[in-house]
Amino acid sequence: MFVVNDWHASLVPVLLAAKYRPYGVYKDSRSILVIHNLAHQGVEPASTYPDLGLPPEWYGALEWVFPEWARRHALDKGEAVNFLKGAVVTADRIVTVSKGYSWEVTTAEGGQGLNELLSSRKSVLNGIVNGIDINDWNPATDKCIPCHYSVDDLSGKAKCKGALQKELGLPIRPDVPLIGFIGRLDYQKGIDLIQLIIPDLMREDVQFVMLGSGDPELEDWMRSTESIFKDKFRGWVGFSVPVSHRITAGCDILLMPSRFEPCGLNQLYAMQYGTVPVVHATGGLRDTVENFNPFGENGEQGTGWAFAPLTTENMLWTLRTAISTYREHKSSWEGLMKRGMSKDFTWDHAAEQYEQIFQWAFIDRPYVM
Repeated sequence: MFVVNDWHASLVPVLLAAKYRPYGVYKDSRSILVIHNLAHQGVEPASTYPDLGLPPEWYGALEWVFPEWARRHALDKGEAVNFLKGAVVTADRIVTVSKGYSWEVTTAEGGQGLNELLSSRKSVLNGIVNGIDINDWNPATDKCIPCHYSVDDLSGKAKCKGALQKELGLPIRPDVPLIGFIGRLDYQKGIDLIQLIIPDLMREDVQFVMLGSGDPELEDWMRSTESIFKDKFRGWVGFSVPVSHRITAGCDILLMPSRFEPCGLNQLYAMQYGTVPVVHATGGLRDTVENFNPFGENGEQGTGWAFAPLTTENMLWTLRTAISTYREHKSSWEGLMKRGMSKDFTWDHAAEQYEQIFQWAFIDRPYVM
């Protein structure tokens, strides 16, 4: 069994089909392509094909032609080879890192030019949410946070919040909703939308902390916003694993307005730590965050809020709903925390699903051209 992750290893299933199986080598093997982010496909000039060790007749499996708008000049034919495309064509099974993303990659909006090919392979396409390492991410044992807590005893979370406020130089206020963001400062993560809502959000009685690095202009924006809203906003430019743990443990709400998110891990860490996620309903975020429903058949349900479409109005409205719930419905908020902490996002759960995919792969006949 060959498990191939993204474009970096995508020649493996192509080589199996083109150079090994036809001669009885690895004839009973199977290949599983795991797509973590379809935006990265490993596209190289067509002139590199002879260096790949593949027969000339297999060029079509990797053939890629850039649209005219993406070509460098009028004489550029846009001819290239696409490693990930080759794996999509030849892999025996294809897995994306969430069920939602397995659908999105078959659409024109999310398919990054491979949507028609992936649609043609729907019968072997599945989605499995990544797991998290609970040895590293467990509020009951985490060495990076000042106080431990669990779903059975949440008292330590309030202490983590106070310690985080002190560390960041924010007023230590147990009653104020503390909102966090952790991630790259780029367009995919929706930072530009956070920029737009901050002036309105800062009119609320809230605190907001951001941890991340990336676009220098966004880094400068974080610094300047901190100087404007000294008692409400903190922007930590850079990345620190211990700080990310302390923010996850100390915040009440984690905001993730990603434009697309194949899986997402921060929302899983947040729920593990009793921090309620507010996310854009896309990809793995939609799969893992259950919308709060105070009127469920069996009582309150949900682990957070997932909003769509992705607009500043929707984001602000959802954040204000979460803030209102935090302030006015303490028992409901505690239920949100505990339901999130009780979810099983371990690798054990994901591994069971991968085992099923492996079994299906061996039931099916291997790919042949």
